[in-house]
Amino acid sequence: MEVLIFLLIALAVVALIGLTMALKIVKQYEQGVLFRFGRLIGTRAPGLRVIVPFADVLHRVSLRIVTMPIQSQGIITRDNVSVDVSAVAYFRVVDAVKSVIAIENVGAAINQIAQTTLRKVVGQHTLDETLSETDRINLDIREILDVTTAEWGVEVTLVELKDIQLPDSMKRAMARQAEAEREKRAKIINAEGESMAAAALGDASDTMMAHPLALQLRNLQSLVEIGVDKNTTVVFPAPLMSTIGELGAFLARETAAATLQTPRAPEITTPLPSPAPPNGARAVKTA
Repeated sequence: MEVLIFLLIALAVVALIGLTMALKIVKQYEQGVLFRFGRLIGTRAPGLRVIVPFADVLHRVSLRIVTMPIQSQGIITRDNVSVDVSAVAYFRVVDAVKSVIAIENVGAAINQIAQTTLRKVVGQHTLDETLSETDRINLDIREILDVTTAEWGVEVTLVELKDIQLPDSMKRAMARQAEAEREKRAKIINAEGESMAAAALGDASDTMMAHPLALQLRNLQSLVEIGVDKNTTVVFPAPLMSTIGELGAFLARETAAATLQTPRAPEITTPLPSPAPPNGARAVKTA
């Protein structure tokens, strides 16, 4: 009797273990790949799935996007500059069967191929292109990885360069270049401003030549601006002084002309009598 009870208990434990091994849960973001005696049977959708214990093996493959950092790589660019470039790649499994059968460890394989592709693509560009054309480099890396990983049932969705480390000497050279570029732009802007100011002053001088009083009004305006600070010194511009002198000369000429044009009364002259000759003298008439 005791042996029978022991056998029943043992059968119950075995049945429970077999039931536990037969029931598999595939999560919503996973897909199951079923093998029976080493042969591919097919895939299993998410949910509760029953397999044959000891005969079936169920591999669960995640279909979510995986973020994989690419280690910093020492790369020599096309113009012989040594840089350290790191990146990040995003990929997901689109064919669970291929990702299990075609390759042993899909994550490690993508990591290695991403590092070699990063060195290859960046090495084909100059330093300036690497710094300014990152979008094109990212696209080239992703396209190369897509071609390679398509046989593994993996799709690379995005590749981005994350960090570019430059040598200290190159940083200093680039800083000097940027400073020189800023100085060049400043000089160009200053020259353009001087040209515009000269053109405006030329137009203003033409206006003042056509209207002489405009210059005098501008001088008076300058005096008003100087007088705002309550200075004790009065400044007269040279053109104003010459104008005052010309005005004085004009008034003098006008006064002289008025004096010459004034009519005078006619003068009446009376002949004076000739003195009498002395006694015994004769008056001699000369022709």
